[in-house]
Amino acid sequence: MDEIKRTSMAVLVDNQAGVLSQVTRLFSRKGYNIESLAVGTTDDPAISRITIEVLADEDHALLLSNQLRKLFPVHSVKLLSPQRSIRRELILLKVRAETGEKRTEVIQIANIFRASIIDVSTGSLTIALIGDENKTAAIQAILEQFELLELARTGIVAMERGLETITAETKERDEFNLGKNYR
Repeated sequence: MDEIKRTSMAVLVDNQAGVLSQVTRLFSRKGYNIESLAVGTTDDPAISRITIEVLADEDHALLLSNQLRKLFPVHSVKLLSPQRSIRRELILLKVRAETGEKRTEVIQIANIFRASIIDVSTGSLTIALIGDENKTAAIQAILEQFELLELARTGIVAMERGLETITAETKERDEFNLGKNYR
């Protein structure tokens, strides 16, 4: 049996009401919890890109991607290997910082992580950071000493490195490929 790991899938779908529901229901029916989900339109306003992260072994990830391809509003599905893809998440953290000393400390930590201070009040600072899971987890752990008042995450968005893209041709090329060559 293969190792269960966090698997990223990029899915191009019609930008229509109900499509996201169809996609997420497929995972639910198969007994999988979606760990992360990010959706947005592409350069074509009629097409949305969904990045889904799920815990699955290699065989089940391939099965899920093949099941996704069968859905009518799905144009393309690509399994993204961690070695060949860029993965990022936006995280917003509101931190208690009621004194000038605390604000200075939080600003220094934000600078170390190349985060942005996007809101300042007399009692708090709000920080925005874009990074991979390790970077976002690290800043969150460090800022917990100041009391996190609120936290929001976008979910992972991912894209392959280099010239590889997710296109309609990908669906045709990979549709009947049952091998394990998506690494």
